[in-house]
Amino acid sequence: MSQGKKTGCLVAAVAWCVILLILGVAYKFLVAPYFDEKLTDATGSDSRYTQEITLRADSFSGYAILRSPYLRNWLSKREIRLNIIDDGADVPGRIDSMEDGDIDFAVFTIDSFLSAGAEKGSFPGSIVMVLDETQGGDAVVAHESVFESIQSLDQPETRFVLTPASASEFLARVILANFNLPAIGGDWMETADGSQKVLSKLQKTSSSAPNAYVLWQPHVAQALQSPGFKVLLDSSQIKGYIVDVLVARRAFLRDQGDLAETFIEGYFRSLYHYQNQASQMQQLIVQDASDSSGKTLETNLAQAVMDGIHWKNTLENYHHFGLQAAPDTAGHAHVEDMIENIMDVLIKTSALKKDPLNGQYHTIYYDQLLRGLQLSNFHPGRSVNLIQGAGDPLPQADQSALKSLPLSEAQWQQLKPVGTLKAEVISFVRGSANVSRSSQRSVAKLARQLEAFPTFYLQIIGQTRSEGDADANQRLANDRASAVADLLSQEGIPAWRVRTQAAPSQSASGNYQSVLFQVGQLPY
Repeated sequence: MSQGKKTGCLVAAVAWCVILLILGVAYKFLVAPYFDEKLTDATGSDSRYTQEITLRADSFSGYAILRSPYLRNWLSKREIRLNIIDDGADVPGRIDSMEDGDIDFAVFTIDSFLSAGAEKGSFPGSIVMVLDETQGGDAVVAHESVFESIQSLDQPETRFVLTPASASEFLARVILANFNLPAIGGDWMETADGSQKVLSKLQKTSSSAPNAYVLWQPHVAQALQSPGFKVLLDSSQIKGYIVDVLVARRAFLRDQGDLAETFIEGYFRSLYHYQNQASQMQQLIVQDASDSSGKTLETNLAQAVMDGIHWKNTLENYHHFGLQAAPDTAGHAHVEDMIENIMDVLIKTSALKKDPLNGQYHTIYYDQLLRGLQLSNFHPGRSVNLIQGAGDPLPQADQSALKSLPLSEAQWQQLKPVGTLKAEVISFVRGSANVSRSSQRSVAKLARQLEAFPTFYLQIIGQTRSEGDADANQRLANDRASAVADLLSQEGIPAWRVRTQAAPSQSASGNYQSVLFQVGQLPY
């Protein structure tokens, strides 16, 4: 056979091989699946579920209601399947999945939602509900021989040992943003992979190390079993910062708003059920932790977890979204104000270079789902949503009882110093106690700051330069402190939370024409 014929045969053989390969691939990936699907359809049944909801979350116990049997069964009776993806706290992944249309809901802390959206350059979802707020579930723990108070953290060597991109990191940022700690350097963060690892570092590191450990329950309780360690600040002492929210994909809200509202109704009914069945709530927390970690959570630690989380009920959500006035709004900050305060912390601590929303915080929350429930007079304690002539919604306990109370003189003397608040300089008209117009706005900001620390008491210390008559300077310093206290009272800060005093005039510096704001608390 000639060389040309051999080559032709070889080419033909290769061509047939290629054709057969293509036919094989086509059969495997196109023809066979088609017949398999036809066979499946012929020998299967229609699903009992007519709708599906997909949600991304992590194993945090605050989300246990979302994973509860009660909610799953309630939705199942309405032919709705709930799919929950545990993403191991992959917050950026939640934003990506939402943008790609792969999920309907995701959970975030407000700060993580802001940070992830800023990094992505867009916010493909809107906040539709406040899930919970930690009330001691996160804490900053340190050895009392090293750090006696928050103010004693003001050292170049100070390190916060924490889990990055978590509520623990944000709690540390809350401290840095609100307290005057100029000596702490830019490398203040030492990272660990989870609260358990932070606890391990606490137990293995010398107690004399300049470390503050930021943990969450049940590791906070375990850390305090180590001799000499105490809580410097925990989330029970602050309001509106460590907040978990439910975020819905925007297109889902637009196209399937009724389904989204049904899901929220089911959540509130589930929460109401467990909050009125304490033993079942504890059982849920134990089982949820076991499913997540594979380890059984001891009963006392389960109780510590429950005590550290304040699940937000129906009426509280109405208050947070401005849909229902409360007789006493303390503890019910509007979601828009919470977003603004949290954004301020992120920018002040350089977590974000600038505000990605340019102050338009209303663009990332959606109140229409809750408004629909509220207009229908919905309360989870009712068997039906609307009862003719029923009047106001059934009362629902406000669990957010974080507040200070009037003190006796002896109690004022017992206050433990916490630290000096970081506040804008308050300026006065020269030689007087009249607060300048620009500084009146600064006092208003200070009032909002104090509302976020409802258990702290404030000492306003008036200062003047050392020039001139000493007695007159003391009177002026006291008058200045009193003037600021009066403005704070006008901004809604109770007068019994505030005391004033005059500092001795020690310097001719212009800095001494202002006031200092020192906070204290009852023995913790």
